[in-house]
Amino acid sequence: MNEPVVARSTAHLRALWAADRPAYGVWSVLPDPTVAELLGASAMDYVCIDLQHGVATYSELPELLRAMRGSGLAPIVRVPWNEPAAIMRALDTGAAAALVPMVNSAVEAARAASACRFPPTGERSWGPMWGDTRFDGALPPADQDAAAMCLVMVETQAGVDALDEIVRVPGVDGVYIGPNDLALGCGYGRATYRDSPEVDALIQRIVDTCRDAGIVAGLHCSDPDMALHWAGRGARLLTAGQDTSLLRAAAAQLWDAVGGGR
Repeated sequence: MNEPVVARSTAHLRALWAADRPAYGVWSVLPDPTVAELLGASAMDYVCIDLQHGVATYSELPELLRAMRGSGLAPIVRVPWNEPAAIMRALDTGAAAALVPMVNSAVEAARAASACRFPPTGERSWGPMWGDTRFDGALPPADQDAAAMCLVMVETQAGVDALDEIVRVPGVDGVYIGPNDLALGCGYGRATYRDSPEVDALIQRIVDTCRDAGIVAGLHCSDPDMALHWAGRGARLLTAGQDTSLLRAAAAQLWDAVGGGR
């Protein structure tokens, strides 16, 4: 039987990280399977569908993930909140990784990790959504556990305070930094690493702590320059663009080319 796409996609990311190479991805907020297919066919290492702040919902998720899985890239899903049912639903639908927001303690990190794995290592409920529709059926629990990834977001002062414990929770594969909420939650308002030494040091502390613990540090970036900058400082999962921003920029570029001189 062919190897399932979800296993290939997570294996691709793990191979990059084993070689200490960064993975670059794109963020998707649009609930359109054509957009998902276009992003999945790109050369990016992963695509993340945002169910927390994006337009897409769980209703559109099956079609979006089906389009991305066909490309062989890793479909990551940011779930709306750290709720086991939400995490399990994303994985059952076909996500390769669950990205869990607002994780503030080791207990909350363990809750997220447990929802990503079946007993005896976790509490994920068995319910193979695609078992009757795919030729290879449902993978055994151990194989699904090995393929799935749990990424937790540290983006509050409480999360930073508990960081040393969070990064050592079994089953947590990485910490993803939401720099906007991190700055807000730690009292720096809308400051960024570019204009605040404190925010710069805060992001670097998370990156270094992850590296010391042997897990991946990820970062949501505002532009490609930011992604390249933090890749050079140790982050290994870097979102470099968003579908809406890419569409807007391409439309503006097109107008500059054909109508800018009017």
